[in-house]
Amino acid sequence: MLIKEIYDSNTEKMKKAIDALRRELSTLRAGRATPALLDKITVDYYGTPTPINQVANIAVPEPRMITIQAWEKSMIAQIEKAILKSDLGLTPNSDGVVIRLNIPQLTQQRRMELVKVVHKKAEDSRIVIRNSRRDANDAIKKLEKDKAISEDDVKKAQDDMQKLTDKYVKEVDAIMNAKEKEIMEV
Repeated sequence: MLIKEIYDSNTEKMKKAIDALRRELSTLRAGRATPALLDKITVDYYGTPTPINQVANIAVPEPRMITIQAWEKSMIAQIEKAILKSDLGLTPNSDGVVIRLNIPQLTQQRRMELVKVVHKKAEDSRIVIRNSRRDANDAIKKLEKDKAISEDDVKKAQDDMQKLTDKYVKEVDAIMNAKEKEIMEV
């Protein structure tokens, strides 16, 4: 039962690393409009930093445009300021009712920089996964030292951990390759 608990806890940590990687990569601009680009941007809503998607409707009417329709007209100026301050490099166009964000085509140099960022985030996720495996293996060895499990159980459990680690590292690579392909797509 102890090994199963370690395995389940380890699986959960690895899934969280994959989810975190997906969230991080969804906020990277890949030349295509997506509401996730605005996820990290917050506006001051009556003294509280609030995500844009909680004070406005965000839509993608065209592949290279995002429209933001604030629920309160007073928020339009705040949303524009927040977008300008962000690291997205986008300039909002407003007609007083709707804010339009045109997503320009990425330059080849910018694409290469984004690919490097994607590789770094993927490597960070791999490190989290490997650290999780190491922690699990340490816990398994401690069980053996405490005479709670046999040497054969240790070997099998460590093999299972390695298979689990390999599975999630492959998933990280697949996510990374998909994002890289999306960024390099002209």
